[in-house]
Amino acid sequence: MEMLVASAIGMLTAGGVYLILRLRAFPVILGLALLSYAVNVFIFASGRLATNMAPILQDGVESYTDPLPQALVLTAIVISFGMTAVLVMVSLGAYLERESDEINVPDPDRDLDEERNEAEAGQ
Repeated sequence: MEMLVASAIGMLTAGGVYLILRLRAFPVILGLALLSYAVNVFIFASGRLATNMAPILQDGVESYTDPLPQALVLTAIVISFGMTAVLVMVSLGAYLERESDEINVPDPDRDLDEERNEAEAGQ
């Protein structure tokens, strides 16, 4: 069971990182969602993967399942849903303004090359 959960967390993380590295807004949002799912499963699994165990410590019960990770996952689900909604609205606004969902990150080396070319052309 642990191997299945660990491999699911790994696949979600790998897929999320791959999508975040894309240069389009929509795959980045999907990648962040996959990463948040991976973190939620990881936190949930940290509370012990067991069945038919008491949720809290009681008299006569030797082991129990920790309820704190479950509460943290519920909170994280609400926060990730809100964050995803905000990101979708921001990317939709950027798409409607520019008519493209490309994410352009300026290349600092290219800017230096342009400055050198302008300085050489001026001499």
